[in-house]
Amino acid sequence: MPIVYRICRFLLRVWLILWCRFETRDEGQVPAQGGCILASNHASFLDPPLVGCNLTGRFIRFMARDTLFHNRLFHWWGEQVGVVMLDRTKGDIGAMKAALAVLKAGGVLCLFPEGTRTRNGCLQKAKGGIGFLIAKAQVPVVPVYVAGSFRAFPRGARWVRPVKITVSYGAPLKPEDWAGMEGSKEGYQRIAELVMERIAVLEHGQENACIPAANH
Repeated sequence: MPIVYRICRFLLRVWLILWCRFETRDEGQVPAQGGCILASNHASFLDPPLVGCNLTGRFIRFMARDTLFHNRLFHWWGEQVGVVMLDRTKGDIGAMKAALAVLKAGGVLCLFPEGTRTRNGCLQKAKGGIGFLIAKAQVPVVPVYVAGSFRAFPRGARWVRPVKITVSYGAPLKPEDWAGMEGSKEGYQRIAELVMERIAVLEHGQENACIPAANH
């Protein structure tokens, strides 16, 4: 785990606790070792660091387009903090290979089944591509729900509001949970939907979990 990653994670966690009263629940659900996927809802640009900054025992990897890292210093920093940089000219195949390489090496990869940030704070339909990745990787999938990030930093916001943020981790889905669904587009979509169902369970009971965009 690179020292730059450790330092950034520590500073971010301190700021989140002070500014957003940040807390996590049931982080022990994340396996202590071995390949694993963290599958989270996506409401804000804050979500990637939020999902991983309190998991001190694991090096959490994220995926992003390499075009976001043209600056050499920023490119170096991105590698140090766990970003898996994707060559957009290689499309989905390159992304799939990069993701599987991390998981097969025993790493932890954070993914967002919805594919993009919500516009109203509510859960969206999952993309089938993550179902294909899950089927190929055959590693545990931990559902994650981030509550409060939409209110704190929604689309179009210029600064982070001091809103309480809570990240909850659920019991891992295991290969036997999606056994028999592999092999077809419909099956991969069903696997993706299964993950979203588990995320929705974590959403239940969360204060201000789904806030219509009109309120902002």
